[in-house]
Amino acid sequence: MVVEERMTQHNTTPTLDYDVIVIGAGISGLYQLYKLRELGLRVRVFEAGTGVGGTWYWNRYPGARFDSESYSYAFSFSKELLDEWDWTEHFSPQPQTEKYLNYMTDKFDLRRDIQFTARVTSAHYDDTNKSWTLTLENGSRHTCRFMITAVGPLSAPTLPKFEGMDDFQGISHHTGLWPKEPVNFEGKRVGIIGTGATAVQIIQEIAKTAGHLTVFQRRPNWCKPLHNREISPEEMQEIKKTYPDIFERCQETLSCFMHTPDPRKTLEVPEAEREAFWEKLYDTPGFGFWIGNFSDILTDRAANAAVSDFVARKIRQRVKDPATAELLIPTDHGFGTRRVPQETFYYEAYNRPNVELVSILNHPIERITPTGIKTRDQEFDFDIIIYATGFDAITGSFDRIDIRGVNGESLKAKWRQSLETYLGIQIAGFPNMFMVMGPHCVFGNIPRSVEYSVEWVTDLIAHMNDRNLTRVEADPAAMEAWNRFVLEKSEGLLTNEIDSWMTGINQNVEGKQTRIVARFAGSAPDYREHCDAVAAAGYRELMLV
Repeated sequence: MVVEERMTQHNTTPTLDYDVIVIGAGISGLYQLYKLRELGLRVRVFEAGTGVGGTWYWNRYPGARFDSESYSYAFSFSKELLDEWDWTEHFSPQPQTEKYLNYMTDKFDLRRDIQFTARVTSAHYDDTNKSWTLTLENGSRHTCRFMITAVGPLSAPTLPKFEGMDDFQGISHHTGLWPKEPVNFEGKRVGIIGTGATAVQIIQEIAKTAGHLTVFQRRPNWCKPLHNREISPEEMQEIKKTYPDIFERCQETLSCFMHTPDPRKTLEVPEAEREAFWEKLYDTPGFGFWIGNFSDILTDRAANAAVSDFVARKIRQRVKDPATAELLIPTDHGFGTRRVPQETFYYEAYNRPNVELVSILNHPIERITPTGIKTRDQEFDFDIIIYATGFDAITGSFDRIDIRGVNGESLKAKWRQSLETYLGIQIAGFPNMFMVMGPHCVFGNIPRSVEYSVEWVTDLIAHMNDRNLTRVEADPAAMEAWNRFVLEKSEGLLTNEIDSWMTGINQNVEGKQTRIVARFAGSAPDYREHCDAVAAAGYRELMLV
C-alpha cells in the first residue's frame, strides 16, 4: 500500500543530525555510504573498530583468507577500481583484503563520513518525528530519518561457558577478536577449542611453528582442499579483461559463486564415471566440489551418503593414524549440509608429531585452569588458548543493540518469538529501518549479494525523496507472504535437519537451541526476481507515507 502525502520540505530535515545513519563500516557499510552520497544525503557511519573492513578488520588470525575467488569477491560498481587493483592470490589472505577495502575507502574519500570506535548500544524509533535516535557506547546520541544496519551475519563472536576462563594466566584470544599485534606461536604449547571453518584455517598455520598444538574438537566438519595459488601480473591482466564475464556468471549462479550444480542426479551416473567426476572436482579450486556437484546431493539422502563416503575415504587416505582419521569424519551430518571449510593441508597437520586431537564428546572439558585446560580425564598445560568457537550468527549482531520500534517494541524479543522479515530488508513495526544482509537475505558470495541489497535500499530511499515521503514500513500481510515464500524455498533441503549457524543454532547463546529458517535458501536469481517485482510495482507492498 502506498499513501503519498506531499511534504512541505525535502527529506533532508535540518532538525535531524543526519538523513541516514549506517551501522558498520564493512563491505556493506562502505558501499552503502558510497551509494547514499550519490543521492546528496547527509550520511554518518558508526563503526565499533578503529578501521574499515568489518569481517576483514576483526578476523586477522593466521590463515584467514577468502574461500571464494578473489576476483569474484571484488566490488563491481567501479571499472576504475577494478582496473587499479591487483589480486596476488586466487583466494586472498586477510591482510590483502583489508588493504583492498582501505584502498577503496580512500579512493572514494569515504573515511570523512565514518566515525570509528563508535559502538552503537541502542537505536529507538520516534514515530512522532518519524526518526531514529542512536546512542553510542560513549553516551552520545544521534538522530536520523533512516537507519541502515550493515552489521554482517557473522560479526558477534561467542565464547564457550567453561568455568575458570578468567583464571587462565597465559594468553587467550577469540579468533573473531584477534589482536593487531602478531602472536608468536613458535615453541609454544597451544590449545585451540573448535574445528569449524575458522579453526581449520588457523590450525593448519599454527601447526607449522607451535611447540605442541592440542585441538579440542566437539564435532568435526567436512573439509575440502582450497587449491590456492598465486596470480602472476600477466594472469591478473587477463582476469581484468574478463571481469564483465565473471560478474555476469556470478549473477546467473544459484549463490553468486563461479560454480553451478551439475544437472545430473548422483545415482543415475555410473559409479566409475561418478568417481572420476568427484576426483576432478576434489582437485578443483574453491567451492566447486560443494556447489558445483551433482544437483541432488543436498536434497537426496542416498546421494548425500554417496558423496559423504567419497570425502570420508579422502580423509582416511590423508590422515595416517586410523583412529584420528575416524575422529575427523563427521557422523552427525552429511557433506555440504553445513558450510564446507576450504583447507590447505589441514588433514595433514594431524600427521605432525606436535599435533594432538582430543574429542570433547569423549573427553569433555570440565574447566579452564590457571595453567591450561582440564578435561574429565586429563589436565593440559598451555601458554596460549585459542577460542575458535564461532559467532552468534545472523541475528546475534542485532541482538547486541537495543533496537526498539513503534511503541518501544524490542526487536530482540520479537525475533525470539518468531524470526520474520520482509525481503530480509525490513520488519513490520520498525519503520525507516533497513537491513543489508539481514536474516532471510541471500548470503552466498557476500559482495555480490551486498551490492544488490545496497542498491535496492538506495533506490527505495531515492523513490521516497523524489516524492517527499518520510516513513516506510513493511506491511504485515506482505511480510507474512514473504516468510511463507522463504519457508517454501527451504523445503526438502537436508541442511534444515542439521544444527548449524545456518539454522540459527548456537549452544553458547541462551534461547538459540531450536532450528529455524534463518536465511533465504532459494537461488539468488529467485531472490532478485522477487525484490525487483516489488520495486517495479512502485513498492506497493510497503506502507509509504
